[in-house]
Amino acid sequence: MIKPLTVELGDRSYPIHFSNSLEALRTDIRALRASGKSLRTLADKGALQAQPDYLTRAGFTEDEILVLPAGEPTKSLQYLGEALSFLAQGALNRDSSVFAFGGGVTGDLAGYTAASYLRGIDFYQIPTTLLSMVDSSVGGKTGINLPEGKNLVGAFWQPQAVYIETALLQTLSPREFAAGMAEVIKYGMLADLSLFEELEDLEQLDAHSDALSGIVRQCCALKARIVAEDEKETASSGGRALLNLGHTFAHAIENVAGYGDYLHGEAVAIGLKMAAQLSVELSQIDASTIQRVEAILAKFALPVALKSPLPVEALVQAMTKDKKNRSGKIRFVSMQALGKAVTTEGIETKLIEQILIDGGANR
Repeated sequence: MIKPLTVELGDRSYPIHFSNSLEALRTDIRALRASGKSLRTLADKGALQAQPDYLTRAGFTEDEILVLPAGEPTKSLQYLGEALSFLAQGALNRDSSVFAFGGGVTGDLAGYTAASYLRGIDFYQIPTTLLSMVDSSVGGKTGINLPEGKNLVGAFWQPQAVYIETALLQTLSPREFAAGMAEVIKYGMLADLSLFEELEDLEQLDAHSDALSGIVRQCCALKARIVAEDEKETASSGGRALLNLGHTFAHAIENVAGYGDYLHGEAVAIGLKMAAQLSVELSQIDASTIQRVEAILAKFALPVALKSPLPVEALVQAMTKDKKNRSGKIRFVSMQALGKAVTTEGIETKLIEQILIDGGANR
């Protein structure tokens, strides 16, 4: 039995359910209906195909569900428009609620749809991928991509509750599960050495592993603490920005390669290796740490370098649009030690270019 967790945000605090999450979802849906609220769900097509009766068992009807294509391209203005129209066609008012059923793409889009419709209505997260369970469903970052960059349009809009059922991961593809492990590894690297070492020691970890539920909760607890301290990423250093370890590199890779060429977690894995290399070049950690990072990424079937070359100039240009940047300077997250991340600015472009080239980019 995994105990629920609360994201502490004052009057906007909310629970994350783990064990018996479907029953918690049913209970909340019954309560919402009893109070006369209208409900709608944005659902990932792949998640629905893998779990065809989950939403009906929870209490939703077919006409309350909008099915969205799987994949990163769905986080777009096109599908934001479709989602908003879906709510408007149902004449939903301000006391209505939106549920997200899917991975990070669906959750980000549903959250931004809820934040935008009638200037903001409630939404709930039902994550179906490992990546969304440990990361994107918690913390209230919502948004969509533009051709110019990832997550450039969005809002901080906290969910009312998150329902995590790790049994859903048993229908997830090995590639998608591995992508989620990149975010799990990230938490160990930035804030929890014991988690990193636990992952090193495990013989294996998959959707059937007894250890999985506890590891998922551990990641959620780390994120909940950081979000409670710096909800809107306004800290001048450290704070919520630390959750983006490896992501400055990763978002640039996704943008230049074209959204969908890499799964988000695959790009993050490459970014984590690059962040480790950056930390070594800045004399923050020992070079042997890179080998540990590479080994754990490889252990969980994640890439450590680009699968085909991307132009360095385009990658650096994409980094200039990163949301963490301040005063026109690219801001990176590096490590003072495994389990202790910091934000770092003022890094020479030549150093970043060399790290990118070492990771498979070209001039």
